[in-house]
Amino acid sequence: MVDEPTQQEAIRAAAEAVADRLEDEKEYLTELDSAIGDADHGSNLARGFRAAADAVADDEESTPEELVKKIGVTLISKVGGASGPLYGGSIMSASQTFEEGVTAESSVAFAEAYLDKVKDRGDAQLGAKTMVDALTPAVHTFKKSIEVDELPPLTAFAKATAAAERGVEYTVPIRAQKGRASYLGWRSVGHQDPGATSTWFIMQELLEVADDYLEGETDVDARSPTIPEETPDEVEEEA
Repeated sequence: MVDEPTQQEAIRAAAEAVADRLEDEKEYLTELDSAIGDADHGSNLARGFRAAADAVADDEESTPEELVKKIGVTLISKVGGASGPLYGGSIMSASQTFEEGVTAESSVAFAEAYLDKVKDRGDAQLGAKTMVDALTPAVHTFKKSIEVDELPPLTAFAKATAAAERGVEYTVPIRAQKGRASYLGWRSVGHQDPGATSTWFIMQELLEVADDYLEGETDVDARSPTIPEETPDEVEEEA
């Protein structure tokens, strides 16, 4: 576990990197959203994450938990539509898992709490053609990589990011069941979900920043070379 000042620095760097990436991808995300949504996903997220990055840029006093919470609160106030509560509200709620700092264990707890809140707020399950389709495989892969395979956190997150990419690909051939895209019915088939895509972009940037602070491999995929004898839940019960 890196010390708290380094954690704070990493969180600020991650917020800046995500804001820059979403600004770069704004038109592409808007293009995706124009096909099956309101055509505002890219601009909304870019504006919100830029405001969030600015909110924490010079904050050297807040704890890691407080910094992550501030990012979530800012997103709620700056991102319009459904994305504000989904991204910002879920980040804000999950930030409490970092009460004792950012560790492998608290990062897994954050990922699970974030996914649970997104599913609850969006009333979406796997296979509904939403950001949940990228988040679910990413979170499951991250948890298994940490708790069962005992991989370094950086390598585990790299595998999770690869899993998110597979989730994005999965959204293309399925029919939307939630949000505005669901109104299109079968016409939504063949289109990539913008929320799943932005989730993957965010994870890519978090991975890039983590690579500057942690040791491990990043050139990995989501597949596991072996089948472990225990599941993550069994590991928790034994502990």
